[in-house]
Amino acid sequence: MSLPVHLVPSLTGVGAGATVTVDGDEAHHAVAVRRLRVGERVVLTDGAGTSVTAEVSSTGKRVFEAVVGDVRRVEPPSPAVVVVQALPKGDRGELAVEVLTEVGVARVVPWAAARSVAVWKGERAAKSLAKWRSTAREAAKQARRSWFPEVAELASTDDVVELLSSATLAVVLHEEASVPLASLDVPAEGPVVVVVGPEGGLTDEEVASFTAAGASSVRLGSEVLRTSTAGVAAVAALLTRTPRWG
Repeated sequence: MSLPVHLVPSLTGVGAGATVTVDGDEAHHAVAVRRLRVGERVVLTDGAGTSVTAEVSSTGKRVFEAVVGDVRRVEPPSPAVVVVQALPKGDRGELAVEVLTEVGVARVVPWAAARSVAVWKGERAAKSLAKWRSTAREAAKQARRSWFPEVAELASTDDVVELLSSATLAVVLHEEASVPLASLDVPAEGPVVVVVGPEGGLTDEEVASFTAAGASSVRLGSEVLRTSTAGVAAVAALLTRTPRWG
């Protein structure tokens, strides 16, 4: 059985025998909800490539301490995959973030597409972004990731165009495209950017702007996937053609 994973702000300079303190909500969940006990082993990670296996030495109401046994540092996965996710309605945004995190994306960019049903403004925008980031954090722990994904601020179409123009490979999922995703060569280094449209589909203007920025308009297959699942299907298809999954 895999050890539970907890996120800490930093593991810089931490070596075997060091004591790491975990506090706040992260510790509260471990101690009060999971009933963490002295002597149990856990994995602590900073989400930036460093993880340690440690043994719990003490627990409190919203804090626990653990003594480090071994340290593991890994390089960020390459190619890095970025998914531009049009805002879905309801809780499908969190579903998309969860599965994209599990499949290994480096960054999720929420995008206000022309036909997005959901609208992020004011307090709702702040709450929705916080939900996406919390979902990514918990999914990364569940997936035992050493590198946690970034969930960016809400992007406009102009922001997406700029992102695409600097990508090593950029694709736009479009049900009317004639080019299959499987026909593309996937580079060994990124960023690889995948654009996922909203429930109502992409506008002609959006597709034109994205292809003018260097993106390829592609289709996954004959089936039309929902916006919350299209991204993970596309990323999985791309990763099978890289050393990451090869």
